[in-house]
Amino acid sequence: MLGQVALYVLLTAIAVVYVYPFLVQVATSFKTDAEAASDPTSLFPATVTWAAYERLFLNSDFPVWFANSAVVTILVTVGRVFFDSLAGYALARLRFRGRGVIFAALVAVMSVPTVVLLIPKFLVINQLGMYDSYTGMVLPLLVDAAGVFIMKNFFESIPVSVEEQSRIDGAGVFRTFWSVVLPMARPALVTIVILSFQGSWNELSHFVVSTQSPELTTLTKGVASLASGQLSQGSQYPLKLAAAAIMTIPVAVLFFIFQRRIMNASEGAVKE
Repeated sequence: MLGQVALYVLLTAIAVVYVYPFLVQVATSFKTDAEAASDPTSLFPATVTWAAYERLFLNSDFPVWFANSAVVTILVTVGRVFFDSLAGYALARLRFRGRGVIFAALVAVMSVPTVVLLIPKFLVINQLGMYDSYTGMVLPLLVDAAGVFIMKNFFESIPVSVEEQSRIDGAGVFRTFWSVVLPMARPALVTIVILSFQGSWNELSHFVVSTQSPELTTLTKGVASLASGQLSQGSQYPLKLAAAAIMTIPVAVLFFIFQRRIMNASEGAVKE
């Protein structure tokens, strides 16, 4: 009992360390500029004001940034769920020449730092005529190596006998994948949805090298410009932290909705 109490105390302390900066962020967004500068770590504003949020939505391009991020994130998430599952199923079930080489290359891509690929990515996007467009923002993000890896491993955990029955009934490869195997992969799909949504919503480096027009600015680029003091002089802590707080909401809501469905083992696939 004493050990369990000590463990929970330790976990609580760690949770406070992680949560406290977020609480400071939310509290500071409701402060005045003067109070935020004089007492930045207080969790209780002396004067609650919505001035930072009003300025974001009424006197800045924040709504445009939010809309761009929402469009790109939805398209990328849908695309990754579809293409990652297709590629994962092919690597898990189909037997073709070069399958091992492709999987090895997939694992190798996962180990390459993102910053190393920024200049080649810019050159390819520019050469294909996709620079500074929604196509250049979305298309390179439609597939990710980690998602394919997750789907491949999950498909391999599903018994082959499930697919054999559908093939006996005359279903083709895609029909078997779409109607039989994919519904059973719901936990892996939920994981891909969360990771894809979070990754594309928080993506910054790709949008830096793929766009330059203000009307294509996403939340990450916009908030980064706020942090650098582009909109005004001074610290402007409430303005910056209000933008960061709003940016956090969609990912947090999605995670709390689907957190219990992340990568649960498939059950009931085959009845003996």
